[in-house]
Amino acid sequence: MNLTVSLYGMTFAELESWLVDQGEPKYRAAQIYKWLYQKRVTSVEQMTDLSKSLRERLKNQTQLMTLKEITRQVAKDGTVKFLFALADGSTIETVIMRHDYGNSVCVSTQVGCKMGCKFCASTLGGLIRHLDASEIVEQLVICQRLLDDSAQRVSSVVLMGSGEPLDNYDASLKFVDIITEPEGLRIGQRHVTVSTVGLVPAIYRLADEMRGITLAVSLHAGDDETRSKMMPVNKAYDIDALLTACSYYYEKTGRRLTFEYALIRDHNDHLGDARKLAKLLQVLPCHVNLIPVNYVPERNLTRTSKNQIQAFVQELQHLGINATVRREMGSDIAAACGQLRAEHSSQSV
Repeated sequence: MNLTVSLYGMTFAELESWLVDQGEPKYRAAQIYKWLYQKRVTSVEQMTDLSKSLRERLKNQTQLMTLKEITRQVAKDGTVKFLFALADGSTIETVIMRHDYGNSVCVSTQVGCKMGCKFCASTLGGLIRHLDASEIVEQLVICQRLLDDSAQRVSSVVLMGSGEPLDNYDASLKFVDIITEPEGLRIGQRHVTVSTVGLVPAIYRLADEMRGITLAVSLHAGDDETRSKMMPVNKAYDIDALLTACSYYYEKTGRRLTFEYALIRDHNDHLGDARKLAKLLQVLPCHVNLIPVNYVPERNLTRTSKNQIQAFVQELQHLGINATVRREMGSDIAAACGQLRAEHSSQSV
């Protein structure tokens, strides 16, 4: 059997083109997309309005789901964390976060990560490989199937799991195109957030594409010396280059940026650090998302105290910066990105 094409890896236009190449009419694409993304079938045989010959061709020349669930953790607050095995045996994580305003899904874009951020578990084993667009889409479809059991929907998507989305640019943005197709899951681009450590050339490229997505930039420090110690990428693209790219992104798209700032005790959490951060961001329309760092045993980093977190956010707000503290979710399970995968890998050795 020659399984060469992933149905979950094709945009609507690509599926139309593939069907025409097979001698099928274009309108079949709308039928197949409806089965995949609205009825969320688990086999081609369930696509009952397709001809038997087309179903046979789909079975013989395409594939549906390649991800297999290894384990699932459910937190007291309803957060669900999946560990999936890919076809080659690699593992990735996906998280459903339940909010008052809806359900958000955090997807992974790579197996591992090469960015080397000192506070992140995803990068401990380095980068294994990029994910295909289909493997990112499958994560979201599985999460939506789980939510179907309680008649709920995915309301927003964040590319903030394992990996650097803009290092896997084409697959990550193709994923966005697929999930925002009107014929598919119908998730609006404004409900999609792409997170980056600050790959400056990719930010310019994304800006020029004029998409409606939200860009979240991992900043984590208000000066180059501190940021370079925490994030090796800063040695290639320093804060000045990064913020210049961010300003360009805002000018091109009109979309306010989010800056992620992980608070780490005695590293970047003093009031002086807040003042440096405010000075950097005062001319750029943005929101600062303060994140009490998750404890990662291999990193031995400690989160900032609650009192200091409150003082930090108040200082930013006093200086005119829109800042909030991210609500902690899934604190009673392996909450940090890459942590569940790392635990599974160590147990498998």
